[in-house]
Amino acid sequence: MPIDAVLRELLVRQLDAWLPGALRRSRRATLALAYAGTDAGGAQDALRVVGEFADRLRGRRLTVLVLAGGDERLPARLGPVEATLPGDVAVHVVPGDPSRLPVALKAAGAAGAPLLAVVHGAAPDPAVLAAVAAGRPAELLLATPAPAAPRPALAAAGFPLVTEVELVPADGSPSWLVGYATGLDKSLEAFKDALWEVDEFAGVRYRDPADPAGRPVDVSLHPEPGPLRRELLAELDRSGPRTVTELRRFTLTSTVYRVADTTRALHALLDSGAARREPEHGRLAGDVVISAGGGLSAA
Repeated sequence: MPIDAVLRELLVRQLDAWLPGALRRSRRATLALAYAGTDAGGAQDALRVVGEFADRLRGRRLTVLVLAGGDERLPARLGPVEATLPGDVAVHVVPGDPSRLPVALKAAGAAGAPLLAVVHGAAPDPAVLAAVAAGRPAELLLATPAPAAPRPALAAAGFPLVTEVELVPADGSPSWLVGYATGLDKSLEAFKDALWEVDEFAGVRYRDPADPAGRPVDVSLHPEPGPLRRELLAELDRSGPRTVTELRRFTLTSTVYRVADTTRALHALLDSGAARREPEHGRLAGDVVISAGGGLSAA
């Protein structure tokens, strides 16, 4: 299934970015992987990533929780990878679906230390989100079948930075929505980088839920900027003139795009007359003010 492959790749890339910072920040950290109705295949990939950081784990304690219901073979599948991990890593396989995550996190003493949680296949549950938010800092990768929208629930749980993207399979199978929630700009930037570094031949396209036209785009290191142009123009129409710095922040926090994609989209809007700038000439620096131009469409 293309969705599963993309979600595993996102997990691996985000864990690779998260773990070094978590180990620098604290002597203990927790990785929680909770699956509903899947084979928990991403857990093996995650443990392999953990093993790559064995040298940085000395004197630290990493707890890995794996929750999956109905998969009696999971401990045996994880066993060979778990055997390669250093003693500083404790792996606990917990029977049950993601609704049991609050109890598992409490038993592991996860509150107050870095926590990365993955909730796969379950609709946003306020109790689960609240339990994850007790991490310091807390980060959450949530994947759920469409049409459930993760952003409102993640924001309501207290996560200050949230992004979401719809994964649209090329084979016509149902779409999924993926949300990432954090309190750290660097973590959100890392997730955006991971999002666009996914294998472009994985058989999935992205749709930005905030795009007024709702058109899916191909996965690419240089993504097609049409949706971002439309979203930037809609933001200017809603809120009035904004500096380039403010629009870069909008891109990071309110779209699926990266901060670096903002400049290319703004140049296209300015060239088409859909937006204006003040001052009119010079470098597109952070203090340049952009306003809707009333010219051509941003499409």
